[in-house]
Parts: sequence; C-alpha cells; structure tokens
Amino acid sequence: MEHAERVLVAAGELFYRRGVRAVGMDDVRAASGVSLKRLYQCFPSKEALVVAYLERRDERWMSSLISSVEERPVKVAAVFEWLERWFGEDDFRGCGFVNAYGELGSTSEAVQEVVRRHKQRLRDYLRGLAAEAGAADPDLLAEQLLVLVDGATVTAMVNPLGAATAARAAGRAAAAAVTAACRE
Repeated sequence: MEHAERVLVAAGELFYRRGVRAVGMDDVRAASGVSLKRLYQCFPSKEALVVAYLERRDERWMSSLISSVEERPVKVAAVFEWLERWFGEDDFRGCGFVNAYGELGSTSEAVQEVVRRHKQRLRDYLRGLAAEAGAADPDLLAEQLLVLVDGATVTAMVNPLGAATAARAAGRAAAAAVTAACRE
C-alpha cells in the first residue's frame, strides 16, 4: 500500500471514530506508520487530508449504497434496508460528512464544498430512484427521501439501541412518500 493510501486509511478510521478536531497529524502519523515528513508531502495540511478523507469516504459510501440498491427490485426500500445494515455496524458513528461539517463547516470552505457535493450526489441518486419509481415530481420526492435518510442517520447515531427502528421507520415513511408521489 502506498504512503498516501496508508495515511488515508488511518486518517479515515481516526477522523470517523474520534472526530476531526480530536485527531492531530501526529496521531495519523503513528497510526499509518508514515513519517511526518512523508505525510506532509502527501497532504500539505490537515485540511487537505480531511478533504481527501471525505472524498474517499464519499466514493466508498456511495458505491456501497448503489451496489446494494441496484441488486434489489424495490430500490427506494432497498436504500433504507442498506441504512439499517450500516447502522448496525460496530464502528457506526453517524454521517461522517455531517460530523465533519459540524466540526469544520464554519471555518473551512473546502470541507463545506466536499460535504455539499456528497449531499448533492446522494440527492441526485435519490432523484433517479424517484423518477424510476414514477414520481410526478422526482425533485420533491428526492428531497423528502434525503431528509428521511439524514434524519434516520442522526437518530441512529444518537440512539444506537434504536438504530434499526430508525431505519425501519424512515423506510415506512419513504414508502408512503413514494406512494403519494406516484398518485399525483
């Protein structure tokens, strides 16, 4: 594994588990086994590392979601089934993008931008599912589904014992929204 990849893997685990502000570059150095000099050659600032971590997380998260959903016949329902599985993972700590935005969004335009791109990418994907389902207004349904995804994620993060319930409740609300959107 190359140096940059080792740094990204270590930073991703640390940032997601502990929070961006709580993790110093020396923590990333120690976890990755890459010298501090090499780490800064790969990522000239902590902000650059955070942006790279979020971009990598976006690609992996969306790829996992899309591949899981595409295998299922009822695509919108599959989104919430995937969320339930994700919420049940031992290392689940909520939305890494919302978490990073909460920590750095007011001070880092670069972080704001990557978080907004991720949320727009998810919205666009949900819009495609809404259109495929036959929604009269796919944009409106996509926005409703995004609110349900984000709401369920925050609920599962805050109340891990109710994570499965949050995903199922959001899934039921999504099914009702799809039904209503397709009747219009």
